[in-house]
Amino acid sequence: MASSLSQTVHPLHGPTLAARLRQPAWLLFIAWLLTLIAIPILRWIVGDSILAQGVIAGVLLQSAAVLAFCLQAWGIGATVRVALSVVLLSWSVEWIGSTTGFPFGTYHYTDALAPLVGGVPAAIPVAWLMMLPPAWAVAYAATGQARGWRFVFVSGLAFTAWDLFLDPQMVAWGYWVWETPGPYFGIPLVNYAGWLLASWLLTAVVRPPAAPLAPLLTVYGAVWFLQSVGLAIFWQMPGPALFGFVGMGLAGLSALFGLRRR
Repeated sequence: MASSLSQTVHPLHGPTLAARLRQPAWLLFIAWLLTLIAIPILRWIVGDSILAQGVIAGVLLQSAAVLAFCLQAWGIGATVRVALSVVLLSWSVEWIGSTTGFPFGTYHYTDALAPLVGGVPAAIPVAWLMMLPPAWAVAYAATGQARGWRFVFVSGLAFTAWDLFLDPQMVAWGYWVWETPGPYFGIPLVNYAGWLLASWLLTAVVRPPAAPLAPLLTVYGAVWFLQSVGLAIFWQMPGPALFGFVGMGLAGLSALFGLRRR
């Protein structure tokens, strides 16, 4: 396992950095980064109407980059299986959650992220797809396992840490509404228990192959950095920026320490 992890992160033979950056997966990654950087600039030029379009574009580009990285490592069959499983299962969880209040608490989506499927924006399951594989990479690096309860447990923590950024931002932008606002910048704490439970269940059911570490850890780190800077500076949300910085940062450090041990 240690040898496998080492080869995943530091291949002995392979293309140069310049050649890697010309690969489709990395081109998608760069396009995603440029899109996120452009959103506050475009908002300053054209106003808040650009935000929803920017969010959807960012979700589509990040998920495309993540799938392209997975495709290189897993092949088409496993990648399609994982993608379809995550999208269908996460939509089901979101539909149940927004309909019944379980497991996230009582909330509803607005029409701002249309189109909606069964009351759930179509972009939401794709957002699960864009961040679950990076969370799996964190767990794989941290534990040295691509299966088992420790892998599932850390995956859920790494995924849920992202929501320390996400929920306060999306609620502030009016994309979903809580019936009873909670103590975490308006978000009820049960929401985070729901994220843990749902991500644990999805990971256990999907049983993904071993994640390609180098690219997906890069994606996780990029989300951590961009969200920390974006919420703190551009979106005037220093509290969520700080908590997300610490939460995702600790997850990333656990991955780096796990790799270092091996």
